[in-house]
Amino acid sequence: MAATGDEAAAMDSISRVSTAPNVAGDPGAQAEGSESAAETLLTVPKKHSTNSDGGVETAEEAVEPAEPDINELCTDMFEKMAIFLQGELTATCEDYRLLENMNKLTSLKYMEMKDISINISRNLQDLNNKYASLQPYLDQINQIEEQKPNSKNWRSDEEE
Repeated sequence: MAATGDEAAAMDSISRVSTAPNVAGDPGAQAEGSESAAETLLTVPKKHSTNSDGGVETAEEAVEPAEPDINELCTDMFEKMAIFLQGELTATCEDYRLLENMNKLTSLKYMEMKDISINISRNLQDLNNKYASLQPYLDQINQIEEQKPNSKNWRSDEEE
C-alpha cells in the first residue's frame, strides 16, 4: 500500500534524517546532519495532492528567493535606460530645434528673394515703359532706312 499525503512526507523526512552523515558516533555531527536535512526540507516545498487517478502525488519545483544582486542590476539597468532615453529625447529635441532654425532661415531667404524679384519686376516695367516711349522714334528710324535707295551703294559712294 502506497503512503499518501502526510504519511509520505513523514516517511521522506525520516529517510533523509537517517541518511545524514554521522562522524564516528559524534552526537554534534549527527545534530548538524539533522539540521542540514531540516534546511533541505525547508528549501524544497512539496505540494501533496491526491488525484482521483489512484492517489498519485505531485511535487512543485523549489523556488529560490531573488538574489539582491539581481535587484541591484535591474535598478542599474532602469537608471541607464532612463539616461539613454533622456539622451535620445534630447537629441530629437535638438534636431527639431535645428530644423526650426533652418526653416526660419529659409523663410528669410525666400523673403529676400521675393524683394529682389519685386525690384526686378519694377525695373522691367520701367524699361518696358521707356521702350514704349521710344517706340515712335524707333519707327521713324525704320521709315528713314526704308526710304533710302540702296543703302549699301549710298555708303560706298560717300567713301569714294
